[in-house]
This record gives sequence, structure tokens and C-alpha cells, in this order.
Amino acid sequence: MLELIAQGTNIESRWRRQLPDQTIELGRATETYKVPWDSQISRRHVKLLAAGNTVRVERLPGATNPVFYGGQERDLFEIAPGEHFVIGKTTFTLAADRAFVSLDVPNPISQKTYSPEFLRQVSYRDADRRIDVLNRIPEAISSAGNTEDLLIRMVNTLMAGIVSASTIGIVQLENAAMKAPGGFPKDSGSSESKKNSIEIIHWDRRGFDTGDFQPSETLIRQAIHANETILHIWHQPRRMSTEYTCDYENDWAFVSPISSDASPGWGIYVAGCNQGKNGSSLDSGSGQADLQGDIKFCELVGSTLRNLLLVRQLERQQSSLRAFFSPIVMEAFAGRDPEDVLSPRNCDVSVLFCDLRGFSRTSEQMADNLLELLARVSDALGITTSKILDFGGVIGDFHGDSAMGFWGWPLEPKQDFENAVAAVKAALEIQQLAATELRGKPSAQNSRVKHDFQFGMGIASGEAVAGKIGTRDQVKVTAFGPVVNTAARLEGMTRLLDCSILADIETIQRIELGFSGGDRPVTRRLGRFQPFGMKSSLDVFQVMPAGAISCDELEAFDRALTLFQSGDWTRTNNELGLLAIGDSARQYLTSYMNMHQGSPPENWDGVIRMQGK
Repeated sequence: MLELIAQGTNIESRWRRQLPDQTIELGRATETYKVPWDSQISRRHVKLLAAGNTVRVERLPGATNPVFYGGQERDLFEIAPGEHFVIGKTTFTLAADRAFVSLDVPNPISQKTYSPEFLRQVSYRDADRRIDVLNRIPEAISSAGNTEDLLIRMVNTLMAGIVSASTIGIVQLENAAMKAPGGFPKDSGSSESKKNSIEIIHWDRRGFDTGDFQPSETLIRQAIHANETILHIWHQPRRMSTEYTCDYENDWAFVSPISSDASPGWGIYVAGCNQGKNGSSLDSGSGQADLQGDIKFCELVGSTLRNLLLVRQLERQQSSLRAFFSPIVMEAFAGRDPEDVLSPRNCDVSVLFCDLRGFSRTSEQMADNLLELLARVSDALGITTSKILDFGGVIGDFHGDSAMGFWGWPLEPKQDFENAVAAVKAALEIQQLAATELRGKPSAQNSRVKHDFQFGMGIASGEAVAGKIGTRDQVKVTAFGPVVNTAARLEGMTRLLDCSILADIETIQRIELGFSGGDRPVTRRLGRFQPFGMKSSLDVFQVMPAGAISCDELEAFDRALTLFQSGDWTRTNNELGLLAIGDSARQYLTSYMNMHQGSPPENWDGVIRMQGK
């Protein structure tokens, strides 16, 4: 089977895909053979047709930039395995390498088994680089449209994090009861030979070397049966022939199991040459420490992949995305056709965007204990989703380390203010739990390391379309409309204004009717803003717990804001002086006026126009 390898300017900008015996299109926005990282590639740039052992490449009429083959611009040509063509900054190489396990591998001179307990004690020698790679995982996950894309991106992540690896594959030790990737039953047949066979699900190698991928069947079986990472090291003379087996050129390999109900018998196979970073041999202490760090990193990424596959399996098993609904929302399905309930419709909603803050700072402090860091981030995001569901909301979307929830669908509230009240109550409880359970809590491994997590939240209310929204190939339950964009912009402004919760005027007007007595939150207008990327301006309000600020301070800031918007900035400073020095609203207005040398800009209309998200 012919394969096409796309390689951009960095290791993450890469994929390796099989070419079917039919015409396919390649471009920046094509369905499967997509190259989103290169702006010089058109949305639909070339079409490819595999015929025998060659591939016909034809530039499409709408393609803007040329296609280079053999150093020349070509609109129509054929390539054979080992040849390549270039578009923009991306090289496309045709490969005919086979991938199959083999028993014909030299016996290892050294075999080591690494338990999870041992790996937890291993310290990274280059923690900063690995943390930088891990920080890109949310983006890789969110851009993966299906399981194949996810595996490609996770292998690329492993390549970026394990620089000594030459080849990485995801393998599966099967039996007749196991399932293929995607959850579809395999055709196990009646032959006993099909039980306990090994499949190579996806693999890739660094660069464009040729040669078959023949991982050790013995190593794969040992590691997956033991459910522990096993390393094989062997020494052998380098083969000088141009026809060689890529894996035989390696001197070590390890398999890290990632088996679960969603990935039964799966493992990650990593192989490389017998040399550590900076030229250190694996026989040396430095080389062994490097390789142990590589194994620990692989297990961390592998556990993330295993959990993602479990989540995808759960989503498949739960009809109509039931796992995303609170018990109150599930009432809408009682005795009704789920398709009717999920059908998109206009409704009045309140939207809450919630973003986790403090991850980068904490990750630097916990460089030697990334597994605990991952657990803490999961706990933090769990607070967000649980409170949205507790107050009757629907989880509409995830964006890396942020979440979106909304109220008002599929159940209509009895009172107009109920959606906004529920959203604000959820936000206030998230803020409280972040302060008591996440901020300043010591690490279990190091009492000097503090988890300084907190949240920024934006709430907006208004009309939207909610329900099952998407394309034929990918559908999700969410809300869509300007009110969603407003909530997202308000969440982004919390960082600039140093506030935890911001809301629009529609939300504030509604909660005035829904709270009473001592549970009424404190709200204050911060001014009129034009959020970055929006043409219209809006009044922005800060939402705080009851008693967070005195009535005198609220009145002083309201007077200061009135003077500020009128352009009387001298008297504005006098009124701001009545507020606490650490008050975030005082600090922002003072900073804004200082940025303009204490005088309103020309044509001042009282609107603060944000210059960034």
C-alpha cells in the first residue's frame, strides 16, 4: 500500500496516510488529506490518483501557488516511491514501506522492566522542552477530527518529546473478542491463528528514510501481557545496503502499554539508536537517565491517549450525547423522540465561558511530577463541568483548558430570569471552589509547590440557536449566535481587567429579579467596552460574591466611572483614590488614563476599545 508523507517546518506539522486506489484531493481545507499548517497551500490544491506503483499528481485550476517536482514547476506529473514534490513550505513524499511485526530480531543483550512506581521517581533532564510539548497537546486534541487524526497527532507529539526516537508506532495485540480502532468488531473468523495476532495501527519515523517497519513481536507480547513498559537493548553492526529494514538499524526499543476497554491490547512502540542526547551512550549513566525520561514522557502521553479513547468510546455508546446533559435536562427526553428534542431551534439562553488560568506557572513548578500536574488540571476542569451540570446547564463545548455551558435549552424556564441566575450561581461556586480547593494548595510531592489555579468567566444572555449543530460528518450539541461570541469575549476580558466574572447588561438585569436577601451577588458597571474583534460596544459588569465590596466603594467607583466617560479625568483620579489600592477596577482605569498621558484621546466617546483578546 502506497503512503503519502506530508512534512512542514516542524515535527508537529506532519502526517503519514495511506493512499486509496481512487482520486483524492489535497489542500488546506480538504476532508482527510488536509494541510492546515501551510498558508501557501490553497484550500484545494492538487488531486492524486494512485495507479500501480506510481501516483499521478495534478494541480487544480484554483490553486494559487505552484507545485515543484524535480526542482521545476509542474502542473501534471507522476511520482514513484521515494520521490517527492513541494508546495509552499511542505514536502510530500511517496513511500511504499511495509509495516509488520517480526520474530527475526536479534536477542536483546539487556532487558529492563519499568513499573509506574519507578517512573514516578524519574526526573527529567530537559523538563522545559517537554513541558512545552505537553502544552501543545490541547490544540492537537481539538484539531483531531477522528481517531486516525488523533493517533497521527499523538505520534507527532511523541516524536517532538522523544528526540532520540527514530520510529514510533501504535500497535495492538489482538484476540477474537477485541475490537478495531473506532469501536467496530473485527472479522475474527474461525482460525485460531487470528487470535493473539499483532496489528500495527499507525506508525511513523523521523525524516524521510525508507525501509520497512518491523517491530519486535516478542517485545510487544512481553510488554502488553505484563502491562508494564519493557525496554530491549541490543548491539549490532550497521547495515550498509540501501535495502534495509528500518527497525533493524535501531539498537533499542521499548513498548509502553495503553490498554483499556477503548484500546484493548494497545501499546506504544518506540525505537532508536544506541545513543542518548549530546552523544551519550546508553551504557553511561547520562544515557540511561535520558532514556528513562523518554519512557516516562511516553507513559504520560500514552495515558492521555488512553483516556481520550475512553472518552470517545463513551460518546459513541451514549445515544444523543446524553453524557453531556444534567438530570434536569434529561427530563426533556421523557416520552419524546430524541431527534425532535435535539433539533436546533431559536431560544433565549444564558451562556457561560470558563477558562482555566495558572497552568503555565504551575507546570514550571511541577516539572518533575507531570502526572500529578495532569491530575490536578483534570480536577480543576471537573469543577467547571460539575457546577454547570449541577445548576441545570448543558456542556456545549470544550476548547483546550476551557469549557462552555449554556442554559435555556431544551427546557424552557418558568421565569425569564432563571437562566441568568443559574449561570451566575454556577460561576460564583466555581470561583469559590477555585479559591478554596485549587489556589495555594501544596503539591502532594512537594509542600513548597503551590497549585495557583483560578478561572476567568464570561456570562451573556440573549437569543441563540441551540441543539444538534454541525456538519454531516461531525455533530455536537451546543448553542450558536452573537450571545455566545459575547460571552467568549467577556471571558477573554477577565484577564485584562483582572476580574474573575464579567457579564453583559442583559444578564445583570435578569439576575436583579432572581436573587433576594443575603445571597444577592454584588455587581458593578466597569464601563462601556468594544471587545477585540467586535464592531459593537457593550456595558460590562463585574460580578462578585455578596459582601465583596462596600456600598461606599461601589458609589465612589460609579462616580469615578461617570467622570471618566465624560472626559473629566482629573476628578476621576480623585474619586478613584477613595477605593482600595488593590481594587482591580481602579487599577485598570488608572492604567488606561496613564497610557493616554492623563488626557482623553481625540474624539473620546467614553468607549474603551480593546486592542487584544
